[in-house]
Amino acid sequence: MPTWHLRSQRKPTGKLLKPLRKKRRMDRGGIFLAPSVGEIKKRIDRVRGGNRKVRLLAVNLANVSDEKGKTKKVKILGVVQNPANPHYTRRNILTKGAIIKTEIGLARVTSRPCQEGIVNAKLIEKA
Repeated sequence: MPTWHLRSQRKPTGKLLKPLRKKRRMDRGGIFLAPSVGEIKKRIDRVRGGNRKVRLLAVNLANVSDEKGKTKKVKILGVVQNPANPHYTRRNILTKGAIIKTEIGLARVTSRPCQEGIVNAKLIEKA
């Protein structure tokens, strides 16, 4: 379940703060759905304003751009490093900043797969 964290009850000086308003549904935040490497699976969620957000649950392709700006759709072989959490590397979980192994070399993920529904990456080392 999402948490309902709001601002602190006290200022750094210790003064008690009065609430500005009651809690709202929008204050909850979303559940983190860990997108992993595998056969493509997506989920569409309704978000604020009636908009839709495509969430990736699993993906096996990435749009990788090289230093010249050319972009190719390549297969993801696995996650090499994930600075968000060391356990994500072992579980092949993709987040922004993760370094992935692709068919053409190592690439860093520049998009937010769980928020945007796509994996964009920049090539950092050729195979």
